[in-house]
Formats: sequence, structure tokens, C-alpha cells
Amino acid sequence: MNIAVVGLSHKTAPVEVREKLSIPEPQTESAIAHLLNYPHIDEVAILSTCNRLEIYVVSSDIPQGVREVTQFLAEHSKLPVGSLRQHLFTLIHTDAVTHILRVAAGLDSLVLGEGQILAQVKNTHKLGQQYNGVKTILNRLFKQALTAGKRVRSETSIGTGAVSISSAAVELAQIKVENLELYRVLIVGAGKMSRLLVQHLISKGASHISIVNRSRERAAELAKQFPEVTIHIHLLPEMMSVISHSDLVFTSTSSTEPIINRSKLEMVLDPNHSLMLFDISVPRNVDSDVNCLNNVQVFNVDDLKAVVAQNYESRRKMAQEAEKILDEEVESFDIWWRSLETVSTISSLRNKIEHIREQELQKALSRLGSEFGEKHQEVIEALTRGIVNKILHDPMVQLRSQQDIEARRNCMRTLQMLFNLDTEEQFS
Repeated sequence: MNIAVVGLSHKTAPVEVREKLSIPEPQTESAIAHLLNYPHIDEVAILSTCNRLEIYVVSSDIPQGVREVTQFLAEHSKLPVGSLRQHLFTLIHTDAVTHILRVAAGLDSLVLGEGQILAQVKNTHKLGQQYNGVKTILNRLFKQALTAGKRVRSETSIGTGAVSISSAAVELAQIKVENLELYRVLIVGAGKMSRLLVQHLISKGASHISIVNRSRERAAELAKQFPEVTIHIHLLPEMMSVISHSDLVFTSTSSTEPIINRSKLEMVLDPNHSLMLFDISVPRNVDSDVNCLNNVQVFNVDDLKAVVAQNYESRRKMAQEAEKILDEEVESFDIWWRSLETVSTISSLRNKIEHIREQELQKALSRLGSEFGEKHQEVIEALTRGIVNKILHDPMVQLRSQQDIEARRNCMRTLQMLFNLDTEEQFS
């Protein structure tokens, strides 16, 4: 068995490709089931965010497993394998382990030190368990990644004041218009990203803010968190009318199809009305045909890179501190991984001793006769199990904790020889 990750990110693919690969949460269950149906995939977890789509697998045949994941991605995205492959990266075992730890720590994000990614990794772990994709190996890997992410945030300052995608979008807007107080702002959506948008807009001086959302209750709940300004709430059917009276529009919904396009805007916009659209959703909420309209400018997540670059240099030294922590966590996972080769020997030893215990117990009970009470039999059963467990405890702990690879393998060979264990050696 080995670990691999196949995916693409803001570093390898533009947003128009990433949105085709995106797997919304409601589709996660069917995607995991589909992947588990492939013959060479034993475990699977899917991390899908606005900046990345990564599929982690455990496979007994990594080249075949990688091919099966690539085939799935081609079918899902409806892109030819040839054109898709140029955007994909593949990492095997230690590289894959290091990668997910860096992702959880925010070191691979568009915004260095981004805080939201840790919660997204945690959700990936939860969904993988819920839909039976995550078993022993990926369970340990994702737990290690979450531990690493938490350590980086608590032991370094990389998360202090870290900008998010939302704040980067607001910074970009401020660069374009300078004084946000003078502009009418609309936010489409009322999720976590929208809450961060409101927070950062207010901090930059915006005061004319409206929210359009499918649910009035959720939008009202968001607005209550910011009593310092009056936030106007509208339902989705009113969206185009509200856009026609807005100057800046931020979109952040989970829609898998564009909700704003050229024809809708042409119907409501005055030809002389200037409008800026900041689309931070993947898949995109704003159709690319909007770019054809005069006086309308569209910015997506890929346009945030210039803003992010300004913050990168000051955070680079903090990232170097974080890398040292990640090295420790990778080593911890590697020690656990190498201990897995002891499982077969330990299992064979325990099975053999347990077989002997049961045989000898039955002989003793038969000699004691039928008058020997059931309660007494239970006591003897517990006694013999306790003796076996105590005898095996130290050898098993020592074998698992042996960090020197050759020393551990010598111990396993010795156990196999001394106890005549029926175990196939599969040391790699």
C-alpha cells in the first residue's frame, strides 16, 4: 500500500479549468463511491476548494491508482485526458504527506497563512469518514495534517492578521476605487466568505452595503453581526434589480452555474452605468461573456494574485518557521507508517498464542468436568486472556516503537523463526 495525491490548484490551472474540476459537497458521496469502485483504489478523500481540487488515495498499485484518478477527473470535468494532464500534479507517499501538511498549515494557499483551509481539510476528513473513503491510513494522515496545521498557527505568527480570499478581494476593490465609502456595495451570498467580505468592507470604510441571498433568515443573521452599519437584505429574485443600483458587486455562492451573465445585465443596466464585479467563487458566479460589456469590469480569484504578492514577503520568514514544525510532523507520520510492517508479524504471533490458549483452556475445562460452574469458567477464561495479553504487551510495544528499520526487521525475523510464524515477509 502507498499514498498518492492527484490534483490541481491555483498554481497549476486557471480558474476556468479549476471550476470544471470542482466537486461541490453534495456530490462528494457519489464521487467517493465512484472512485472506490476502481480496482486499485482502497481509500480516498477529496479536498475541493475555490483554489484547489485534490484527490488523496491509498493504493496497492500507485501507477494504476493514479491512472484511475486521472480517468475519473477527465470524466467528471469532460476534459480530454491530454489537455487535463498538463494542469495536474501527482505526488507519491512522502511528497504527498508533506503536501497535505503544508496545505493544512496554509503554506500552499494563494494567501500565505490563510486560516479557512484548516477547516476545509477537517471537513474533507469528516466527509471521507462519513462516506467510507477514509480508513486506517488516510485517517492517520489527515489527523496528522490537522495537528500540523494547529501547531503552525499556535507556534508561529503566520496566522496573525493573515489575509483571506475575501479580504484580498476587498483590497483589490480599494485599489480600483480608492474610497469605498462613496460606493454602493452588493454582496451575493450569505456564507462564511460573505461574512468576511462584510467585515473587511466595513473596516475599509464601506457603509452602503446590501446582501442578496436565497434565504432571508440567513442573510438577516449575518447582518445582525454588524450592528455598526445598516445592511439592506434582498432575496435572490431581486438580485438583478439591486445590481442595477450598485457600483461594486461581490459574488460568493455555491452555485455550480453562473448566476450573472451578459444578457441579464444588458436588461437592467443603464449603458453609462459603471459596474465592477468581484467573483470569488469557484465555479464562477459571473459568466465570462460579461467581459464584453462596456463600463463593466469583472475580477475573479486569479486576479487577486497581485494583491497577495504584496503580503508575501513579510510572511516568508514565518513560513520558514512553520516548515520546521512540518518536518517534525512528517517524521512522526513516517515512524507510524513504518510501524505498519510489524502488523502481520504481531497478528500472526497473537493468533498463534490465542490458539494455544484456547486449546489448553478446553483441555483443562474438560478435566474439571460438567459440575464446574459457568461462573468459574468465565473467571479462568479471563485469567488466561489476561496472562496472554501481559506476556505479549512488551514485545509488541517494543517492536512497534523500534525506529531503526533494520533493527525492527531483525526483530520480526527473530520472532517469526522462534515461534514458527506463518507470515510472508514484505519488507520494502
